This record gives sequence, C-alpha cells and structure tokens, in this order.
Amino acid sequence: MTHTYIITGMTCNNCKASVEMALMAVGYIEKVSIDLENSKAVIDMSSLVSIETLQNALSSKYAISELKETNIFNSVPTETKVEESDLKQLFPLFLIFGYIIGASILLNRNPWSTESFMLDFMGLFYIVFSFFKLLDLKGFPDSFRMYDPIAKSIPAYGWVYPFIELALGLLFLMRIELTLALIITLVILGVTTFGVTRTLLGKKSIQCACLGTALKLPMTKATFIENSIMIIMAIVMLLKTYN
Repeated sequence: MTHTYIITGMTCNNCKASVEMALMAVGYIEKVSIDLENSKAVIDMSSLVSIETLQNALSSKYAISELKETNIFNSVPTETKVEESDLKQLFPLFLIFGYIIGASILLNRNPWSTESFMLDFMGLFYIVFSFFKLLDLKGFPDSFRMYDPIAKSIPAYGWVYPFIELALGLLFLMRIELTLALIITLVILGVTTFGVTRTLLGKKSIQCACLGTALKLPMTKATFIENSIMIIMAIVMLLKTYN
C-alpha cells in the first residue's frame, strides 16, 4: 500500500536524506520517495504504519501529516482551518512587525518626520531580521536558496546575505550612504520578491527564510507583502532624494 504525507521542517538535501533514512528504519516500510520542494513523502508499506509511529521515528525538527483528498462538500471548513493555521504560524512575524512599527513611530513622534520614520523602519527591519538569520547561519542558506534566484545560483550569497542585511540596517539607522543602501535594497529585495512570487504562483509548500530557521514560518502572501513594503519605501525615499 502507498500513502502520501506532508513533512515540514526539511530545508535541504541533508534533511531529505535524514528523513528518508529515519523512515526506512521503521518496520513494514519498503520504500520512501521525498519531494523536497513540495515537502511531500510517498511511502510504500507492506502493512499500515500509524502516523504516531512515523512521527516518533523523526527528529522533533520535522512534523509529518497525511495528505488527504479534498472533499468538495467540506472545502470551506478545510480552507478556513488552513487559513487559521497559517495565521497562527505567522503570529511571530506580525508581532515583530508591530514592534518595529511601534518603535519607529516612537522615535519620530515629536517632531513627526515621515522620512525619518521610513528610514528607522527599514533600519530596524534589517537589524531584527538579520538577527534571526544569524541565530542559525548554518541552516539559513539552504532554506534561502529554495526560493531566492541568486542564492540558488551562488550558494555563498546565502551565507553573506544576513551580514548584508545587518550592514544595511546600520546604514539606515546611522543615516550613512543612504542612496547606496536604498539601491541595494531595491536590488536584493526585488530579486527575493521575484523568487517568492514564483513560489507562491507555483503553489509550492516551503519554509520562509525571512526569520531564518529559528522560527518555522510557511511561505505565504505575508512574505510578499513584507518585501513589497520595503521596496515601496525605498522607491519613495529615492524619489525624494532626486526631487
């Protein structure tokens, strides 16, 4: 008998190999085929193995659930449940955004300056997001190259990217070389947003690397929105600079 499962937490080929090895060690399992990009595992077994047994065989880093057919009569409740699950998973991202926005407002409330607000927002955005990426610098590049075109072509870019974000954050907060920082922001986030858009349109289920691997966030429209906000702010600031 053959069953298809969704396994979250896999970010690279090493993860794939580790999961395959762990599952093959379970009794009654004859073959394991994993699609890393879609986080799917097709398992052939001679006798039914419970989902609890499969989960216990895996590291706590991974979560396995059976892929079930969508019932058209239950489509609305199922979609609602998935939406609620995504919102719950994205709560840390929304919370961090709230803190960054709040801090940027407080820094510029008296007297109010929209330009300074945007610069502080971008600076804090980069500093905070680079912090989470640096928590697991070893795991971040593998997760990042799953959707970023440059990181996919040049693996070293994934290792350097958190430090680029850190440097940009400091430039914005210290008001140094702002034009250069804004141009770099447009380039790197423009490329990443292209990769995110392609992933979303392809309906691939992968982990978002925006907050590194410390927080396991799904790739959703929220990732596209956060990058778009930064890109729009960078464009506005560049237009103000040259007007």
